Amino acid sequence: MIHVDAAIIGFGKGGKTLAGALAAAGKSVAMIERSSGMYGGTCINVACIPTKSLVHSAALSTVQGGTFADKAARYRQAIERKNFVTSTLRGKNYHKLADNPNIEVLAGEASFIDSHRLGVMMTDGTKTTLEAKWIFINTGAVPFVPPVPGLKESKFFYTSDSLMELTRLPERMVIIGGGYIGMEFASMFTNFGSQVTVVQNEAAFLPREDAEIAQTVLESLTARGIRLIRSAKVQDVRDDDGKAIVAVETAEGVEHLAAEAVLVATGRRPSVAGLNLEAAGVALTDRGAIRTDEHLKTTAPDVWAMGDVAGGLQFTYISLDDYRIVASQLLGDGSRTTANRGAVPYSVFIDPPFSRVGMSEQEALEKGYEIKVAKLPVAAIPKALVLNDQTGLLKAVVDAKTGLILGAHFFCEESYEMINLVKLAIDAKLPYQTLKNAIYTHPTMSEALNDLFVSLQ
Repeated sequence: MIHVDAAIIGFGKGGKTLAGALAAAGKSVAMIERSSGMYGGTCINVACIPTKSLVHSAALSTVQGGTFADKAARYRQAIERKNFVTSTLRGKNYHKLADNPNIEVLAGEASFIDSHRLGVMMTDGTKTTLEAKWIFINTGAVPFVPPVPGLKESKFFYTSDSLMELTRLPERMVIIGGGYIGMEFASMFTNFGSQVTVVQNEAAFLPREDAEIAQTVLESLTARGIRLIRSAKVQDVRDDDGKAIVAVETAEGVEHLAAEAVLVATGRRPSVAGLNLEAAGVALTDRGAIRTDEHLKTTAPDVWAMGDVAGGLQFTYISLDDYRIVASQLLGDGSRTTANRGAVPYSVFIDPPFSRVGMSEQEALEKGYEIKVAKLPVAAIPKALVLNDQTGLLKAVVDAKTGLILGAHFFCEESYEMINLVKLAIDAKLPYQTLKNAIYTHPTMSEALNDLFVSLQ
């Protein structure tokens, strides 16, 4: 039996960072990861980093143009580049922990025996038992695949994970799901040269977003050739003569879509299969995530959950902040909680990217705020002209009584950088005038905050 201070299940952002911090504090740590292809976690291997590498390559391919064969060749090169990036980062993440004398990396699958013991089935077929003072679950999430007849059996079926290994550019792609993941892939593959159709159940496009911004995004994607079929149901999928045939039912009837790739982008679910959580007394929520309190403690003593498996927002920076919350309890003053994270920004890497933090106009009104709304068309920003993309809209919502920023929605180039300034202003409770009167470098997209908030005067 292996005895350690801390056992961490899953090599994700929160877990790997916590492992390093505990080891630096002199604690003995066991890091358990079932897949050698996941050292470093979801972000590095199948999500944020590889997709953004491909987004960058796709944007370059759009500029270069050429025949479909030319585009397919560039796509293969982009996959090779993506593989280099992920393998490099995966190796660095592995050695950062494995080379630490206080950390043992175990290649295997863990399951609970009780709240302080784990059984580990090693990848070499052997079994071991591990006893720990503390146990941390950081197993992430997995793609959800709806029960569509013929879907899983199709050789053209992909999830957002498996699509990362596709080396052949499909001429036609059908994406099931019109959420953030689906739209990122739709935008990316359109730039590479695929003909993309997105099928979604909902009638509204991006229903959680500001209605005006969502409409602007929709118009932009449609103008680029992406077809969106709403209020639709996928009846079945069948393979026929080197392609998949996707039967889509709408109010107008059934349409059959041919595609060389069918991507399911219907969300991700917490990865808890095989953990035997009941043996430790770890409870789940009604949505299948591990139940935690504001300190990320589970219902079992000395067991915590971090990252996507805990059911929060599925961002790698949330997993990192989860590490801070846990480390605050074990190594600090215990003051950090999920309740004091501050405003959480996010970006959707379509082209151009969409970024948001805080409340929408509708949400602010529903909460009873008296508001002011600032708007600025991206065409009015000099740097947008320099970047040759004047698509989009900036929008901010301000409390009319206090001048505090309630939310911001940026659909423009480099919005993923701009939104972080607004997040800082919200957390620091700075009035909008602080951003309005700030001095920014020129020419930049950030300097548009001057003009955006001037519109409130």
